Amino acid sequence: MLPQVLLTNDDGIQAPGLSALADALAEIAEVTVVAPAGERSGASHSISVRRPVACEQLGKRRWSVDGTPADTVIIALHRLLDRKPDLVISGINLGANVGQNVHYSGTVGAALEATVNRVPAFALSIATRNAECDYAPAVRLGRELARLLFEEGLPEGVLLNVNVPESWSGGVRFTRQSERITRNVLREEPSERGPIFWLQEVQVLDSLEPDSDYAALRAGAATLTPIQVRRTHIASLNHLSHLPARLESLLAAIR
Repeated sequence: MLPQVLLTNDDGIQAPGLSALADALAEIAEVTVVAPAGERSGASHSISVRRPVACEQLGKRRWSVDGTPADTVIIALHRLLDRKPDLVISGINLGANVGQNVHYSGTVGAALEATVNRVPAFALSIATRNAECDYAPAVRLGRELARLLFEEGLPEGVLLNVNVPESWSGGVRFTRQSERITRNVLREEPSERGPIFWLQEVQVLDSLEPDSDYAALRAGAATLTPIQVRRTHIASLNHLSHLPARLESLLAAIR
């Protein structure tokens, strides 16, 4: 029996990177595509609440979901798939997901949702905004990484965030997430109802950590960055352990 792969993204069901990767994965796995109906970049790990989520079948093992990337994974895992997939892949995303942008990324958010559900997953992005770029190198990397993960799996609670430079040397590095490499800039416009804001980014490079994802991309290498689901900062369990007693004391004093 072929391994089963769930493929999703945050650029939408019609994104060329999604189609290119689906075609390549079909050589080694049974692929189901469940992706947002339109672009949902910046959706992070958000889910749709207090509104219905429409789901339309577009073809055999191909679904469009009017929701977030995380919604697509939830619906696929719990309703659309006949068995638990061996791997979830989110991508190929247009634009790198490195540094603090990992926190905003719908591409990473979809892989994170799979990991929460104990399914191995990776997010795959190509470091360009050029929709006419050559997806073939990132496709090859994604297919071969899928092969490896079918054999080896991933630690529970860990996903891989994968980024491929537009001009790829063929090298692959295991990296840590960069520190901040961009900052948010607000462009304000007046309107009759009050100001309207456009959120934009500009690059900020205070330092370039040599073992980081961004440094590897600049050197022409693809990056594999492990990201964990659990957010507890273990060191602070000791460093800040005095806070509960102090807080209890302060609260007792104002009863």
